[in-house]
Amino acid sequence: MSNTPSLSPLALVIEDDEHIGQLLQFMLERESYRVHLARDGRAGKDFIDSQPAPSIVLLDVMLPFFDGFQLVALVRAQPGWESVPVIMLTAKTQERDIVRALDAGANDYIVKPFQPKELLARVRRLAKTP
Repeated sequence: MSNTPSLSPLALVIEDDEHIGQLLQFMLERESYRVHLARDGRAGKDFIDSQPAPSIVLLDVMLPFFDGFQLVALVRAQPGWESVPVIMLTAKTQERDIVRALDAGANDYIVKPFQPKELLARVRRLAKTP
């Protein structure tokens, strides 16, 4: 049987910076992920509210409408999404922001600008995919 795209793991990327969003999509697709890119917090919330859980979520902190802290709490409260790995990806480097994200339920926290190979290694570790 051939490996159809529908069998590939899904990554939800919630990122309002167009260039970073495209870069993440490109990187993840090269790793055989299907990618749903939400460009703001509202689009991310709509996906979380209405779709089955993905294999992993990459989530910016500073977003229009709903911020990353609100969205990670929503992920953790959504039935079927409770154990989905969430990587926060943000320019916020303050310890209090990192602690807040981890306390809200994020599995990992990566500061922008990120190293692509490191990010993909963290995705592989958390999503437990090849």
